[in-house]
Amino acid sequence: MNELTAKRNAVAELLRVSPVADELATRFQSAGHRLYLVGGSVRDALLGRLSPDLDFTTDARPDRVQLILAGWAEAVWDTGIAFGTVGAAKNGMTLEITTFRADSYDRVTRNPDVSFGDSIEADLLRRDFTVNAMAIELSTKRFVDPHGGLEALARRELDTPATPQESFADDPLRMLRAARFVAQLGFTPAPRVVSAMTDMAGEIARITAERVQAELTKLITGPEPRRGIELMVDSGIAEHVLPEVPGMRLAIDEHHQHKDVYQHSLTVLEQAIDLESRHEPTSGPDLVLRLAALLHDIGKPATRKFEPGGGVSFHHHEVVGAKMTRKRLRALRFSKEITEDVAQLVYLHLRFHGYGKGEWTDSAVRRYVTDAGHLLPRLHKLVRADCTTRNRRKAAALQRTYDDLEQRIARIAEEEDLARVRPDLDGNEIMRVLGLPPGPMVGRAWKYLKELRLDRGPLDYDEAVAELRKWAAEQGIEPSE
Repeated sequence: MNELTAKRNAVAELLRVSPVADELATRFQSAGHRLYLVGGSVRDALLGRLSPDLDFTTDARPDRVQLILAGWAEAVWDTGIAFGTVGAAKNGMTLEITTFRADSYDRVTRNPDVSFGDSIEADLLRRDFTVNAMAIELSTKRFVDPHGGLEALARRELDTPATPQESFADDPLRMLRAARFVAQLGFTPAPRVVSAMTDMAGEIARITAERVQAELTKLITGPEPRRGIELMVDSGIAEHVLPEVPGMRLAIDEHHQHKDVYQHSLTVLEQAIDLESRHEPTSGPDLVLRLAALLHDIGKPATRKFEPGGGVSFHHHEVVGAKMTRKRLRALRFSKEITEDVAQLVYLHLRFHGYGKGEWTDSAVRRYVTDAGHLLPRLHKLVRADCTTRNRRKAAALQRTYDDLEQRIARIAEEEDLARVRPDLDGNEIMRVLGLPPGPMVGRAWKYLKELRLDRGPLDYDEAVAELRKWAAEQGIEPSE
């Protein structure tokens, strides 16, 4: 991309949103202020992918910004006003207008001593990376790039306007953001950035778990998460954020001795992404599936055992891995739903290997479906992605076997409606047959009948009642007649 082409691309993208941007620039100019499109919005405009969320900077102070927006914006909010940011909505676009900043940092937490600046150049110097340190003055369409951001964008390189050491000391989250941009935009960090990340990795501990989780989520759902994860691991950032991932480099997978568990897990992640897009091309990135693919074997180092004769085993690593997954995702403040879904996938990912060549009974197939519940489509993808053997014949055989399992699931589901497996008698009927009041014993009876249904399939009414009475007798319950 040459400079002229890049600038033309940016202007073309701006024309697409020009009614909003131009109107806003005119209002600021009339009030005696300058307005710039800035940061990620300029970067994305140069890449031809400008989003409806636009970032601006201005010499106007926040109270003046509010006055300029009044009567023009459809909504205005001041949740970020302490940091100089005023938000607004207009024509389906979300706008954030921030006063020029010239902050200093205490470098103990990451909290800036917020101070306002007077020049666009000083504002751009404090930004994270040169590709985010470009601006366009909207009234004149003048391109402002004092730190070579356009050249860095052409090289797809991540570098910092100030030294990386200064930048990361101000806000250590920028180190994780570097890994996110690698995964999200396909950029390559400059050698001095990698060196600073490696030397300063421990500084990431100053950042709250919530902010770390937000960056990790963007990284994992990027087009190339493997590259971002590799940068985290190679620089040492992962040791402080997701230590279970570099920990997998210690264990050699007994089924794939040509690579360690860490490399295997990265390959599974890539294959899961491929299945994600092939099977559901209109859906977005699946965070739950990707996290499960990355973490499915994290229990292996803790369960590794060297067997006589030179073998290695990892018995129950799925159980240990599920517990480790739950603990880590909770620490990172992922939602309860995401945490439980990922942990359950980790727990279930090995279940299929007991299927052999189709030896499972229909009862075992029902349990597989019931235990997976709403996660079954994701479990299908995870299990298929977990096949990373280089032996093509073996890989094809595994895929055919899983095809067979899916066909059996479809057949049994069609016959029995597996999505709604319930006991053949509901709670009211259990109480009527046994003469029980509501209480724990009814729940135990209900659970017993559900297990029976999973084992034997649907029962007719008389058979279900007979089995219930038999169970009740074993429990010392005297059924009513």
